[in-house]
Parts: sequence; structure tokens; C-alpha cells
Amino acid sequence: MKRVRQNGFTLVELMIVVAIIAILATIAMPAYQEYVKRGHRAAAQSEMMAIANLQQQFFLANRSYAATVGALGYTLPAAVAAKYDPTITADNTATPPTFNIAFAAKGTQTSDGNLGLNSEGVKTPAGKW
Repeated sequence: MKRVRQNGFTLVELMIVVAIIAILATIAMPAYQEYVKRGHRAAAQSEMMAIANLQQQFFLANRSYAATVGALGYTLPAAVAAKYDPTITADNTATPPTFNIAFAAKGTQTSDGNLGLNSEGVKTPAGKW
């Protein structure tokens, strides 16, 4: 009788490949999640800069800063609004008037922390900008 050689992978070889893929996924997932958080943070920072720009335009037109994002006629994009709650505080009685923009992280972005920007251009926390 002639022996027929079968082609293909053995079960042990397939299990080794599955184990290697599982190990790589375990290592890659946290790095990917951190990358996604940084992407959401960058989008929020961009929106904060846009709001600060609108605040300056509002100040030139009205001689005071807006107290809400809505007063600026601005709508936060849904992707950013899903990860951050924006708050504007304006002190128009100070000399000179000032404002502070705060984005409170929520949901999966909470571990990344909150962001802040004021009328003097101070960005907090400094390590996140």
C-alpha cells in the first residue's frame, strides 16, 4: 500500500497560532485604547481653541464674554460632546474681563482627566497639551 501524505496544519500548530494572536492582542489593546483617548483629547482641545476664538470675537462685538457655549452660537460636535461636558465661566466685572473654558471628561474618557483653558491662554493640565 502506498502511503498518502495529507497537507494542512495540525491542531497543535493552530493552537500555537491562536495563543500568539491572543498574547499580541493583550499587549496591543491597552496601547490602542490610550491612542483613542489621546485622539478624543486632541479633538476636545481643538474645540476649546475654537470656543476661545469665538469668545474673543464675542468680546469685540459685545464688550463682554459669553457665559455659555450657546450664547456664542456654537454647537459642540457630537463626538466631542459624547466624551466631554463643556462649561464656560465668564467674569465680566473683572478688570480686564476673563473667561475660563472647562471640559469635564466623561465615560471612557474619564481616566484621561479634565481640560481647561482661560482667557490668558493658560492650558491645564500642562502635561495634556
